[in-house]
Amino acid sequence: MQERNPAEKNGSGRWWIVGVAGAFVVAALVATLLIFTGKDEPAGANGTPTPTPAAIQPQQDTGQAPANLALPSGGTAKLVQEDLDANGALKIPEGLDEAAWWGAKLGADHGVALLSGHVNWKGKKGPFNELWQVKQGQEVKLTDAAGGAWVYKIDTTETIHKSELAGRSEQLFDPDGPHKLLLVTCGGEYVGGSEGYEDNRVVTASLVTRP
Repeated sequence: MQERNPAEKNGSGRWWIVGVAGAFVVAALVATLLIFTGKDEPAGANGTPTPTPAAIQPQQDTGQAPANLALPSGGTAKLVQEDLDANGALKIPEGLDEAAWWGAKLGADHGVALLSGHVNWKGKKGPFNELWQVKQGQEVKLTDAAGGAWVYKIDTTETIHKSELAGRSEQLFDPDGPHKLLLVTCGGEYVGGSEGYEDNRVVTASLVTRP
């Protein structure tokens, strides 16, 4: 990935989730549209919120909340739980030391645990830049608040153009499907405007060991 340093800056630091999506929604996923956008300094989001905010259910109680993430090549991030706001936006913490967690807990019975972080910040690449180099079979390690170790093995790595995400939402965020970890960041060509980077890197992983 070629790193960009656009002049335009947006401090919102949000992924826009337009429609209803993820493991904690009432409406059908077929109607969802997930748009991840990002820029350097900071990675801002530009999307169109839903006219009617999605109804969000409480999170599942099964599993353990993740606290820290370690990627295969040594990148680390503290995980901060975030919820969707009334417009369907998921806030991403500023800087490179933290990333957002939303959705299912570690080891949940079903549903997706979504981790989202900036690919770069103020000219520096972040730990989530590693998503552009990780390979199938490598391990992602997480710790929960009690220090328990959870290991997920990478199943798939994909580069998805933002325009294709709507059609993939049911597959990626099936709330009734098997539990999985989903890591997402931006990248590819920087096109500016409302898109920011034109692509998203999407990595899925399945649980192999737990505390």
